[in-house]
Amino acid sequence: MSPRTQSAPAPSATRTVPPPVVAPPRYGPTSRRARTLAMLVFLAVLVAWSVVLAPPRSTYQVFGFLFAGTVAWHIQAPWRDHLAFLRDWSLPLVLLTVYLYSRGIADDLGFATVHVTEPIEADRALFGGTLPTEALQGWLCGDPCLRTTQPAWYDVGFTTVYYTHFVVAPVIAAVLWVRNRDAWVPFMRRYLSLNMLALVIYITYPMAPPWMAALDGYLTPDIARITARGWFDLSPASGLHHQMSVVSNKVAAMPSLHAGVAILVTAYAMLRMRHGSRLVQTLRWLLPLYPLLMSFTLVYYAEHYVVDVIAGLLAVVAVLVGCHLWERRYPDGWLAARRARDTKASA
Repeated sequence: MSPRTQSAPAPSATRTVPPPVVAPPRYGPTSRRARTLAMLVFLAVLVAWSVVLAPPRSTYQVFGFLFAGTVAWHIQAPWRDHLAFLRDWSLPLVLLTVYLYSRGIADDLGFATVHVTEPIEADRALFGGTLPTEALQGWLCGDPCLRTTQPAWYDVGFTTVYYTHFVVAPVIAAVLWVRNRDAWVPFMRRYLSLNMLALVIYITYPMAPPWMAALDGYLTPDIARITARGWFDLSPASGLHHQMSVVSNKVAAMPSLHAGVAILVTAYAMLRMRHGSRLVQTLRWLLPLYPLLMSFTLVYYAEHYVVDVIAGLLAVVAVLVGCHLWERRYPDGWLAARRARDTKASA
């Protein structure tokens, strides 16, 4: 058969590849000038709030400032675009509220006996009979270490590191929500799962932190809870962030969620920075300093034992593995529904 008489391929043999669906922009356009002015106003309010009252610490305060920040960043967008934040963040806010109040009443449930001596023995076994909190406070704070002791210059840095626990993960989540919603969902799944896992352990295994063990006579009374001392001289309300709320749980120590969240955000950032310039790769390997500084701060300030930090690491590993297996088995239906909604809206 000559080339001219060859039959054309059947239509069924051809394969048509549909064009990629491009999601519509989440926000309306905002000029650089309007964004700059709005962000300056937002930052001024945030700084005034932090100085006059205290830096945002509670779930609702952080949530409110994140929402205000997204509004300021896209100040000229219509309100229906801004209300999407409230829609998408409603479930995380509910879960974090459940965590907050359930954690607060856990020590009143009488579900389990408060453990005091086990972490002390474990830390001393790990460090040859020396309790790290006692050694660090004697070295960095003084002997005796008192809450009224004049803070040293490094206490400002340690207190700042401690406070970042309340804002680092939510800020990362807010940035992802604005820039990459597909990455926001997996990050929030891991962050919320870590909080829920910690809550279950707090209820079933309540444990006294070092400062409480010292007050109850299990440790030397020279051990003090000095977490806010680094900010005492910075503002009249600098110590307010450290006051325990009415729903706090003083025996929610194992695992250390402060250490766990620091490890989680560091692992997440390092995974996302795998490809980049030489500068990016250098910064990537400096990120583990953050959980190390957080862990050092927690032990020094008598908030946690070293075994609490180790438990926090194990909790993060369990959450990362569990979420990975879940996502392989059950793809994100939420993302599919959102893409379908965006496509319908653009049409």
